[in-house]
Amino acid sequence: MQKTLIGRKTLLALSLLAGASTAGNAQAQTDYSTVEVIPHQVRDGIYYLQGAGGHVGLSVGDDGVVMIDDQFAPLTEKIMAAIRTLSDGPIRFLINTHVHGDHVGGNENIGRLGIPIVARDEVRVRMQAQYPGVALPVLTFNDEISVYLNGEEISAVPLPPAHTDGDSMIVFRGSNVIHTGDVFRTGAYPIIDQGNGGTLEGTFGALGMIIAAAGPDTIIVPGHGELSDRADVIAFRDMVEDVANKVRPLVASGMTYEQVAAATPTAAYDAVHGNPERFLRALYSELGGQ
Repeated sequence: MQKTLIGRKTLLALSLLAGASTAGNAQAQTDYSTVEVIPHQVRDGIYYLQGAGGHVGLSVGDDGVVMIDDQFAPLTEKIMAAIRTLSDGPIRFLINTHVHGDHVGGNENIGRLGIPIVARDEVRVRMQAQYPGVALPVLTFNDEISVYLNGEEISAVPLPPAHTDGDSMIVFRGSNVIHTGDVFRTGAYPIIDQGNGGTLEGTFGALGMIIAAAGPDTIIVPGHGELSDRADVIAFRDMVEDVANKVRPLVASGMTYEQVAAATPTAAYDAVHGNPERFLRALYSELGGQ
């Protein structure tokens, strides 16, 4: 395997590769030269990187680095530079939490460095239609797996089809930290991506699994947003349930989507979670709206 310690020449190569690997309209419309990748410490040896896209989780220690997700391809150089402010050790694994480009967009760059990519079976299957082979996970799983590095058991736990059909939460068991991927986020409504297998029922199930895995002192790293705790995930789950309970009878009465939206079933939460349209449309469809 190619050595995964990142030097200046490799960073330059990554910069050129990133420019050639831009995929999707969202990436094309973003000026990544202005994005700053900022490390935040969660606990000793556990960090996340804030940039553009989903939070990159990190375990850092004597054995090297374990990465969780990698944002967009044009940010790989900046992400690697941020990691090097924390560790000079090899990057041992990259674990993908799901298939969306703001979490796996850097996979091609990471794969070309010889860093093993790990994800659920469903993630690899969905990525095959969009990405070159070097970007695909080389190790897949359909049940909980763990790696034992940096004095830590790092477990990738499959979740029910929620945000997508390939969601996983990553549990840092010794540090009592959970990275949820995009099943949980702060400051926004959940995205139930039906085109990639997401479901409302699975959202309830996945949030329930995160809640069950967390204790009162667990730190939750969301896919996007602020560090949270178990109570925050419970409140998020309860919000989804409350809105679904408001939408269900409206759909059953034969209302159109526009009529449901006009009834403002999310009014109590919009100030915190923002624009509800995508969430409401998914609920409307999931609950039988035509």
